[in-house]
Amino acid sequence: MHVISPEQYEQLRAGAQVIEADSHGEKVLRLADGNYLKLFRRKRLLSSALLWPYAQRFASNARQLARLGIPCPQVIALYKLKTPRRDIVHYQPLPGRTLRQLRDAGQPLPEGLFEQFGRFMAELHQQGVYFRSAHLGNVVLTPEGRLGLIDIADLRRQRRPLSRALRLRNFRHMLRDAGDRAWLAADPQQGFIRGYRAASGLSSLEIPGLD
Repeated sequence: MHVISPEQYEQLRAGAQVIEADSHGEKVLRLADGNYLKLFRRKRLLSSALLWPYAQRFASNARQLARLGIPCPQVIALYKLKTPRRDIVHYQPLPGRTLRQLRDAGQPLPEGLFEQFGRFMAELHQQGVYFRSAHLGNVVLTPEGRLGLIDIADLRRQRRPLSRALRLRNFRHMLRDAGDRAWLAADPQQGFIRGYRAASGLSSLEIPGLD
């Protein structure tokens, strides 16, 4: 992780568009070349982020997902800014549209999208991937018609497939947004449920909020 000065940071972000910010400052920037900066702030003095910064987690998760063949952002560099204190990921975004953008577009959806999404989540779980932020705003349909993940700092992987308890916990996080939940539940073919059960082999697993 490269330590940069405030002046170097200003040069890096020159001409950037602020995509996300809060009362503490900028969080996500789109650079003039189309790449992104994501800034992480350590919220507590003593936390796991002191030893394992979120920027490094993002980069590590990107490498793991790439090894599994799951589309995700490509990390260019990691930076540490001391004033204000931030860890920064410089990355190439995953092209495509999020499922939430497709949900809100008011246009016909790609055929079989719900079932594809269900199979995708099952494949993640079978490979031991627990993505706490796996809501529709963080799942992308790429131009090649594949599903991938963004905003991947909040992800961990274990060697074995996820237990039923972890799968159900992941679904509860995924379906907290009422609009996301209603969109999936409105599919008369129950494609997400069918796709998940078929790919996971767990035909009796009930998905909270959809079953």
